[in-house]
Amino acid sequence: MKHLFSAAAILIFIFFSSVVFSQEIKGFVRDSTGKLVPYASINLRNKAGDAIIAYTTTDNKGSYVLRIPDAHPLGDLYLEARCVGYTAQTKMLNNIQAKIDEINFILIPFYNELVSVVVRGRHRPVLRTSGDTISFKATDFSSAQDRVIGDVIKRLPGISVAEDGTISYNNRPISGIYIGGDNLLDDKYSIAANTIPNGVVDQVQVIDNHQPIKVLQNKVTSNDVALNLTFTKAKLHLLGQETLGAGLPGNYYVDLNALLLKDQFKAINYLKTNNTGEDLQRDQVSHNDAGNQNRTGDEPPAALLSLGAVNNPNLARQRYLLNRSAALNIHDLVNLKNGLQLRVNASYLYDKQQQYYSQQTSVFLPGDTIRYTETQANQFTPSNLQAQFALNVNKEQYYLNNMFVLNDNRSMNHSDLHANGTLLNQELNSHSTGFSNEFDLIKSVHSKNIIEAYSYISHLCKPEMLSIGPGYNDSIFNHGIPYAQLIQDVNVPTWFTNNYVSFKLPGRTGTTSFKTGFSRQSQSLTSALSVLQTGNSINFASDTAVNHSAWTKKKWYAEAAYDIPLGKLSGNLALPFTLQQFNYSDTGYALNTNLNRFYVNPQFWLKYKTGVENFLTLRYSYHNRSGGIEDIYQAGILKDYRTLYAGNAALTLQQNHLVSAGFNYRKSLTLFFANINASYSHTSANNITSSFITGNLQQRVVLPYPNSSSSWSATGSIGKYSFGWRTSFSALAQWQLTRSVQIQNGVAIPFQTTAKTFTLGADTKLGKQVNFSYHITGILTSGHSSAVASAVHFAQAQQQGSIDYNPFPGFQFRLSGEHYFTQRQGNANLKYFFADFSAKYHIKKWGADLQLNATNLSDLKTYDALYLSANTLTASSYRLPGRIILLKLLFNL
Repeated sequence: MKHLFSAAAILIFIFFSSVVFSQEIKGFVRDSTGKLVPYASINLRNKAGDAIIAYTTTDNKGSYVLRIPDAHPLGDLYLEARCVGYTAQTKMLNNIQAKIDEINFILIPFYNELVSVVVRGRHRPVLRTSGDTISFKATDFSSAQDRVIGDVIKRLPGISVAEDGTISYNNRPISGIYIGGDNLLDDKYSIAANTIPNGVVDQVQVIDNHQPIKVLQNKVTSNDVALNLTFTKAKLHLLGQETLGAGLPGNYYVDLNALLLKDQFKAINYLKTNNTGEDLQRDQVSHNDAGNQNRTGDEPPAALLSLGAVNNPNLARQRYLLNRSAALNIHDLVNLKNGLQLRVNASYLYDKQQQYYSQQTSVFLPGDTIRYTETQANQFTPSNLQAQFALNVNKEQYYLNNMFVLNDNRSMNHSDLHANGTLLNQELNSHSTGFSNEFDLIKSVHSKNIIEAYSYISHLCKPEMLSIGPGYNDSIFNHGIPYAQLIQDVNVPTWFTNNYVSFKLPGRTGTTSFKTGFSRQSQSLTSALSVLQTGNSINFASDTAVNHSAWTKKKWYAEAAYDIPLGKLSGNLALPFTLQQFNYSDTGYALNTNLNRFYVNPQFWLKYKTGVENFLTLRYSYHNRSGGIEDIYQAGILKDYRTLYAGNAALTLQQNHLVSAGFNYRKSLTLFFANINASYSHTSANNITSSFITGNLQQRVVLPYPNSSSSWSATGSIGKYSFGWRTSFSALAQWQLTRSVQIQNGVAIPFQTTAKTFTLGADTKLGKQVNFSYHITGILTSGHSSAVASAVHFAQAQQQGSIDYNPFPGFQFRLSGEHYFTQRQGNANLKYFFADFSAKYHIKKWGADLQLNATNLSDLKTYDALYLSANTLTASSYRLPGRIILLKLLFNL
């Protein structure tokens, strides 16, 4: 009842706060020839002309929309249009003019002979700001060694790039990279960063509070950050940076691409293949998966089977990846008349990866320590095909988007495993096929209100099969009788649909939204754990080895939301009401359950500007989450050679509280960026995982006892460009504490893990011929539980440095290195140093570059690492590819 009274109060507030609507002015800006003028400033001034009441800029089509504050009489205001190279034009406002559909401007070109100026001193990078957009000149931060724009983005003050390619601005992940204002790649923006030549990019623009849907601009708030790349005149031509390489021992590298970046047609198409450790799967990473799932509501089932949990070493991936990869990517976008945009994104990847590693795992239990010793030789062979077709219209009057996606992903994996002295062979095969279609229509009606219709449907089928043999744990799975193979089959075909309509009412101080919809998830889980006997007969491993579960989750929901898009205070308040109906059954176990749950999940975020460029943020959410079909199956599933997951007691129900606050500071004049953020998360659940751990197998069940976990975190970062030192400095400090409880071998064990991370970096131009870069990251990790007498501590440090030198035009070389250090009390320190060298010479006669690359000059063949998770400590050793010498020929189309 308490939730219902709170919800009712908020709904009443939302309704009465938006009864009166504010006035909007819109129109176009053209020059004297009739050509539309993009990025012109539109200022609303008082009659005296000494104060700007409101402002906006025209978009790339020359149109604008400006809201008039209600506190100012129309007769006391006038509208002004300005743009560099044109004479400013003004128009007085009155009650009649403000009610017409459009107020258009025609600007006259302005010509003036400039007085000669001599600039003395060093070249200083300039940061241009316009509202929420800041623009970096690419040439101010680039060096002769930079081949693609991603090399330059890493140096921009306030921007950081993670190992997986995720780009963050002031510690906030971006939503995507726009190519000349067009969304060519969605959130797979690593393709742009790793493919577009540096020399053709004019500016890298950072767009804060990015609202890409024009009909929602100035009405529905957005906290997203996006990048936009603008181009030089080179965009008028077909571009291509081609690379052919060969080297020792038996290495090859090919990168053939073709790019076209015109306003009407944009294309990034390429073919890549190599066996030098460059992971081509990184280009296919969707950097906004969480946002996509939140928008569609679709949560596809994860893979249930694996060859075993393998920790990736804390190395740059190219240091340890043993691969033979090939990828073909096609990304084409066409802008047609009437704003219609068509886009095709298709990719195919074939890879063959090898992995050789050994590890020793210690599980600390009260009064006992269980240890595993394992050695694996793995081969992974993924083959992934994806095709995406999009149709989009994005106008001030309406927005239409339809996206159809096809996927076909296959994987054939093999492992030779030595586990505690036992030799086993593993085979894991999977074949995932699916499709989805997303439709979204948003339209502004004559009353200035906005209606939206949304529909999403998807289907996924993902059969998996894991076989282990011979005679694996025959005492458990075959009554102590030797056998040939243990076979685990599983499949979870899934249908999902989500549909809703919404109605938005732009008001005086904000926009009120109402939404209602329905979603349905339908799944079946089939699995069998079978034993192939030495005589080729097959039988089930036990009486409870087969699952045939059916699952349906229906959700009816309604939501009231309020957006504050203007002024010092902006934000969003949402109050969703959800009625969920669960039905799951398995006739083999007399299981047939129906559950109904009603949830209220309030959430809000607020942004308060403390200055022109600085702001505070506050966020809170309360969310009820339910488990899925992976929770309710009754027969055990062998997830990997060491983990048998038994049937669960009941459907998992969780409640999560999340609160966070932050402060962002920016001073564009001095190129200084800083932020600090803190968050707290608490999750409670109706069950807890119980594990029974032995020297050969870990068996898990879920017990119906309340459980909770908590997490605290604090992060601060700084980015600064020093004009005197011609250097971009960066620093980050992060602290995180997590607490949880697990039941292991019948004992409830509380865990506490603390992680502290510190990074420092500098990228500098020592002169026209020399560039220098240095970054250091330190990680302090400690874990404590009642199972261990004292806390486990270890420290890690990673240093990266490089120096580029161009002794004369046409010749460049780079020397770089990485140092890794790990310290744990009572163990020998781990130290590794990798050195790389490259030299590039431009051959004028050929119009091409000849480049020599040498990586891992010290020819390191193994790498050891430590990992801590709760009360489990793992010491791993990995085989590395060793030294690689590669000669490349680079040329442009």
